[in-house]
Amino acid sequence: MPLPQNGTAWPPKVLAPIRTQQDVWDAWYVGTPDRLTAAYRTAQRDDRASTTRRAQYAGGVVGSLARFWWGRPDNGLAQRRDQTHVPIAADLCRASADLLYAEPPVVTTDSEDTATNARVAGYVDDALATTLAAGAELGAALGGRYHRVTWDPQLADAPFVTTVDADAALPEFRWGRLVAVTFWHVVGHHGGTVWRHLERHELDPAGFGLVFHALYEGTGDNLGRGVPLVEQPATAPLADLVAADGALAAGRTPGLAVVYVPNQTPQRRWRDHPIGRALGRSDLDGVEGLMDNLDETWSSLMRDIRLAKARLIVPTTYLQDAGPGKGASFDLDAEVYEAVKAPLGDVNGALAITAQQFAIRVDEHLRTADSLVARIIQSAGYAGATFGEDGGDGGAITATEVHARERASFQTRDRKIRLERPAVQQLMGKMLTIDASVFGTQLDTSAHVTVTFPDSVQDSVLTLAQTAQALEAGRAASTQVKVQLVHPDWGKEQVDEEVARIVAEQSLTSPDTVPTF
Repeated sequence: MPLPQNGTAWPPKVLAPIRTQQDVWDAWYVGTPDRLTAAYRTAQRDDRASTTRRAQYAGGVVGSLARFWWGRPDNGLAQRRDQTHVPIAADLCRASADLLYAEPPVVTTDSEDTATNARVAGYVDDALATTLAAGAELGAALGGRYHRVTWDPQLADAPFVTTVDADAALPEFRWGRLVAVTFWHVVGHHGGTVWRHLERHELDPAGFGLVFHALYEGTGDNLGRGVPLVEQPATAPLADLVAADGALAAGRTPGLAVVYVPNQTPQRRWRDHPIGRALGRSDLDGVEGLMDNLDETWSSLMRDIRLAKARLIVPTTYLQDAGPGKGASFDLDAEVYEAVKAPLGDVNGALAITAQQFAIRVDEHLRTADSLVARIIQSAGYAGATFGEDGGDGGAITATEVHARERASFQTRDRKIRLERPAVQQLMGKMLTIDASVFGTQLDTSAHVTVTFPDSVQDSVLTLAQTAQALEAGRAASTQVKVQLVHPDWGKEQVDEEVARIVAEQSLTSPDTVPTF
């Protein structure tokens, strides 16, 4: 049985150090104070009577997390009021996804079958572009993600791509390549009982991909026992689709129906971990401390602003009693006061009112914050111009100038494309075979799929046209090259059709083709 045995500890203990760090990255990506505080708090009880706790003096991961600003002891309302989070982690992850999938990739095949090419072109729609972009953003946070080919004839007449987050998978690698993976999703809670849907992808001895589904009834840290799929609404529709061994009856085609897409490599944090060394690296890996410092800096600035609010210190006799147990107040808008029965003060015979307003250290805080932001962006592998940190005077610039300003960001993009391209090509190829197997389409399943990522920054049409005109005057490029230059997002068929139209128009207008009498 390829699925886990009853009573297995879950999530798997082998993933404990990986999931702990992924929880920290997830907290930075989500960006709520509650999530960050929970991620950096240890399981040890705080000593509420002290401003420190034992964990802060400990070594290893426990001690390091406790010494983070977000891991400090809770001092009550004043501390929670001062907690300010700068969502730079979410900005980094979104920028990563935009650099890759601001424009959808171009997918082509080497097949001469028109139906196959049309079908593949149909795969690349807004839904696929959205799925890839969303997956890339989550992958930038967690270090990678899984994309799988999914089919449901009740929902769509073709296979489609879905995403599974990296912190909900138990992968198996061979030579750094994914050979099997088990996904899990919690589909029900009732008291201390937890129902988990497990989905396993593996290869049979012939290299065909198998997909197993099972439902387990257990607890928060134990898988429990396997139960029929019909016991939970989320898994009931699968009951009629699986064979006796729990594998889907349809879709058995060569290769896995899932790919793992690492965000960046190499994985420097888990080089010695049997699973972690094959995983990708998060964009947030190594900058957690800097992001913690940035939040502390901004929180300090906001605390300065809060404490610098104008306040009046007045004698007790000026306060208006609100009644037993209700305190007293001072009305700033009152124009007439009763005579106060109190000894004369030092200022013209009246009791003194003292105004208090502290200075706000704006420049010091902002310089510190700007320095931290620049260091975070640089350490994550991006250029400040990508985030508007040094974007020039705002005038129009060419694509070459953009690439020069954002060289670091485009270098990181190129590194990621080298990981994205083979994964997306494998997905598209698997979609072809699933399409033919499940939906009965007559497609060329042997076709090789090519995925091309367009330039994320392009010159204007006018600039491209002027360049093409200069090439034409210098007789330095063919018609096909000039069409490709002006229309870099076109596929081969579109370029060939346009070249044919241009040649036809030129043959009609050329003096050499005009008949003479």
